[in-house]
Amino acid sequence: MDIRNDMLRRLRNRRDGYSLEQAFYTDPDYFQADLELIWYRDWLFAAHDCEIPKPGNYVTLQVGDYPVVIVRDRQGQVRAFHNSCRHRGSRVCAGAKGASARLVCPYHQWTYDLDGRLLFARQMGPEFDPAQFSLKPVACETVGGYIFICLADEPADFEPFRTMVEPFFRPHRLTEAKVAFESTIVEKGNWKLVWENNRECYHCAGNHPELCKTFPEAPTVTGVQGADGDPEIVAHWQRCEAAGLPSRFTIADDGQYRTTRVPLLRDAVSYTMTGRRAVRKNLSDDVSTDRIGSLLLYHYPTTWNHILGDHAVTFRVLPISATETAVTTKWLVHKDAVEGIDYDLAELTHVWTETNDQDRRIVEENAFGIKSPAYEPGPYSLDHEGGVIQFVEWYCAFIEPRLSGSGKPALRSVA
Repeated sequence: MDIRNDMLRRLRNRRDGYSLEQAFYTDPDYFQADLELIWYRDWLFAAHDCEIPKPGNYVTLQVGDYPVVIVRDRQGQVRAFHNSCRHRGSRVCAGAKGASARLVCPYHQWTYDLDGRLLFARQMGPEFDPAQFSLKPVACETVGGYIFICLADEPADFEPFRTMVEPFFRPHRLTEAKVAFESTIVEKGNWKLVWENNRECYHCAGNHPELCKTFPEAPTVTGVQGADGDPEIVAHWQRCEAAGLPSRFTIADDGQYRTTRVPLLRDAVSYTMTGRRAVRKNLSDDVSTDRIGSLLLYHYPTTWNHILGDHAVTFRVLPISATETAVTTKWLVHKDAVEGIDYDLAELTHVWTETNDQDRRIVEENAFGIKSPAYEPGPYSLDHEGGVIQFVEWYCAFIEPRLSGSGKPALRSVA
């Protein structure tokens, strides 16, 4: 079977406003096409600048078949490389993170400088030219405290995304924050199911008692429509913008990324069981206004984010298989905040630790049911699942021209 033509046929016959056919959530060949046509071609959130504050600090990640290492070089520049030795292909950096004056392959000790140049390869003969065997680079960009990578030989232009989000994130100074805690869970469901679950709060009241104490369920908050007609949200934007915090809903023409600032419920200022602060110090010394709500950032296919006054919670999605997805959550606080003095770690992480586990169970039950031979695509709620509809439309519009070889993804209206 020609998998790409099969995917293309199903996409073109898709019923608008309905979930995808079973194969998009379960088939290994469809998953491989997702990797090749989306994950290996587009900008992906990888890590935060503050995780590699000094030269020699590095972090690693795995994107499909590609191991990647991200390192800060001696000039302070953030670089990314394929984490594969140019000798016989061993991973150079096996740990999730670390620090080293050089990157040394543990197999035969081939040694690379922090800019990827091969410095040492023992007994390779007089004709061997180290300059021909540097680590292969991966496109890498930073903005607002976020590190993005792209595995494509010719990456898409990063500047439109930078231009959109930089003003929103500059006041929060995430480049100078620190990660107080991180966790990774594996959800036994396709990456698109993880995203579909995230893009609506239709399920929140029945599944997320902790989150619902502070985060609104309103579709104008969770979706992509109607925020500019919601008096509470508009008043929140006006209040935050008067304090120098860009806030209004902004979305890319193709729907791949968007950002906005939303209010929390009642007098809540943070994601805690009481709604009170989780961290005594503000996340940024440049933001002193109370009740700034949450700055939201979504960038398909890898990240959603909540930036509050006292801390930030960031999420990274990475596909493992057709039916497994890794979700990494990081809690960021002011660089000088001290655990046990400025914050209690259990209080800081409780709401999203519980919510993540609840979402894991939801996604896994969803995936389990979709495997049934009786499954067929069902209708989304126009009132509550506009964000899901927008995600699925983005996916279809993004991958369809790549399946057909017709060029760039099509633009879809938000309305």
